[in-house]
Amino acid sequence: MTFVGLIARNIISRPLRAVLTASAVAIGVMAVVALGVLTTSLKETATQILDVGNADFTIAQKNSSDIINGTIDAEDIAAIGTIPGVERAVGALISTDAYDESNPLVIEVGLAPADQGPFGVNILDGESYGPDSTDQVMLGYVLAKQIGKKVGDTVAVDGHDYQVTGLYRTNISFGNSTMMFPLSYLQGANRLSGQVTLGFVQVAKGADIKKIRATIDGDYQQLTTIETAEDFGRADRNLTLIGAANTGGSLLAGLIAVTGVLNTSLLSFFERIREFGIYRSIGWSRSRVIALVLGEAIVVSIVGAAVGVFLGWGAINVLENLKQLKGIFTPTYDAAVFGRSLGFGLVVAFLGALYPALRAAFVAPITAVRRE
Repeated sequence: MTFVGLIARNIISRPLRAVLTASAVAIGVMAVVALGVLTTSLKETATQILDVGNADFTIAQKNSSDIINGTIDAEDIAAIGTIPGVERAVGALISTDAYDESNPLVIEVGLAPADQGPFGVNILDGESYGPDSTDQVMLGYVLAKQIGKKVGDTVAVDGHDYQVTGLYRTNISFGNSTMMFPLSYLQGANRLSGQVTLGFVQVAKGADIKKIRATIDGDYQQLTTIETAEDFGRADRNLTLIGAANTGGSLLAGLIAVTGVLNTSLLSFFERIREFGIYRSIGWSRSRVIALVLGEAIVVSIVGAAVGVFLGWGAINVLENLKQLKGIFTPTYDAAVFGRSLGFGLVVAFLGALYPALRAAFVAPITAVRRE
């Protein structure tokens, strides 16, 4: 029998141990996949806003718990627009509201009609709302399709009826699923007169972006400039906390999985002391015994990792349909998810089975063979 065949026979002959080991790995991988996809997807959705209107950088309230709940004085955005080197500064108010059961969390954008072009809004059908209108709205074309509305229809939001004046698309995907209102109206509706949520800055050609950002950060201590995803944590502590929770959860899942593999491997070792003694007595080297134990754990762990990926996919589908996440959580899968799962399974197998493998390798042949 070949060495690989022996590994396969040992796994098949002890199905309960194999199932327990694979289950421990599967649960760990499920947690890693679900947490990883959730964190990555939420971060991607949040940071997409950095690309609105082809802005060179975004302005937000510093150290806000949630970037879309921060507030900035609209006069500050207007003043920033006069800084040498700044071509344009646009302020937008962002809020959320429920529309129906299928769309429990819709993003609302308050924007002056004159700022729609610089903001990256392209009207596909109809026209913009009036700057001081209180009963007009524009819909992103994706949202309009989801709720079955077109130009001229009426939509009801929070007990108020609005006429749809136009359908639009933006330069970022999530913007196509939003509603857009006159800035002054949305400010009044949210009791935020003269306030915006974010500012979007375009600099003049050839201007030094770093110098302009440094000027804004120095002159406006309550604000922060965001140019890259790495800067995002300065404006949104929630995203930083989510990332930390992902790391902590993954480490905890890894510890649980390693403990599960270690327990089953140790039980298997005590059951097979005589077997390991026979291997050593017929000339097997310690490294060969270690390779046998680790090989069995790795094969079972890889199977468990595959099952864990499937369970993680199921958990993500459940999360996607939760009312609290529907509309803002769109799962993003990439090859890294599967790479992390395989790496997780291999590391867990190695760490969990290493000690039992060493115990097996150093079993005294005579003592082991005499063991009943």
